[in-house]
Amino acid sequence: MTHILVDTANTFFRARHVIRGDTSEKVGMAIHIMMNSIKKAWQDFDGTHVVFCLEGRSWRKDHYAPYKRNRKETIDAMSEKEKEENEVFWECYDDFCDFIKTKTNATVLRNPRAEADDLIARWIDNHPDDNHVIISTDKDLNQLVTPMVKQYNGISEITLTHEGWFDAKGKPVIDKKLKAPKPAPDTEWMIFEKAMRGDPSDNIFSAYPGVRTKGTKNKIGLQEAFADRHEKGYTWNNLMLSKWVDHDGNEHRVLEDYERNRLLVDLHAQPDAIVEELDQTIEQAKAENKSIDQIGIRFMRFCAKYDLNRISEQAQLYVEPFNARLVS
Repeated sequence: MTHILVDTANTFFRARHVIRGDTSEKVGMAIHIMMNSIKKAWQDFDGTHVVFCLEGRSWRKDHYAPYKRNRKETIDAMSEKEKEENEVFWECYDDFCDFIKTKTNATVLRNPRAEADDLIARWIDNHPDDNHVIISTDKDLNQLVTPMVKQYNGISEITLTHEGWFDAKGKPVIDKKLKAPKPAPDTEWMIFEKAMRGDPSDNIFSAYPGVRTKGTKNKIGLQEAFADRHEKGYTWNNLMLSKWVDHDGNEHRVLEDYERNRLLVDLHAQPDAIVEELDQTIEQAKAENKSIDQIGIRFMRFCAKYDLNRISEQAQLYVEPFNARLVS
């Protein structure tokens, strides 16, 4: 089986940023891009069931207060026009979520304490023998790619596999610096580097500001420490036991901040209590075993509401993913 895992808010709101026009046109095109992404992934990767993963309030905020605090600052800085448009988009998004919950056979996952990324990661862990295609532009999800897991960007139509990056025609994406096919990321290094450098987009501070990737004669860098991660010898400890002082005069030990950040960025490092909640959410959704009829009619009504004329003309191609029930 191949599960199409949709990072729902990411797919919907990212589409917004590549569209020009008035608010109603943007909303319509955002839905169109999402629907098209699902249809294409379903066809190209022989999908058998769609799983929509929704956002909750992240448990990470309880472990690290600054987590994503910058998102509120971004909203506060919006103009009145931008705030109005943002409100319309959220209303439409909520309407779409209601549609997939009540009028389709797709599985819909939401946990009040977890992000969509958590649900995607845990669904994959709970279905190790199945294939999975993640629809998302979120680089944080790159770490989940394995021989059984791909990530599809519905906007650029680029797919990341364990073998590398491929365009809409299945040709390797060429890395401009390497002038060769762009390789798949080293997952372990990616998580390590992110835990060390932090993530400004999520307001996660660096564990060691200014640390070099490659060390010098007198200073150990990330590459050297990473190479010593299993032995945890001199090189690892030299870097991890270092201390630094922030602008407020607070002293930090690199290892402590690294471990805090790893908990935040590694999608296989959730606390046991959160993992248990995620498993319960997934099992409850599967136990529902949705069997909704007349999905084609319901789909057409939703399309009409948002003037999705092009999709309506090829409704049969688009309806299939929403109609497919979960097979245990």
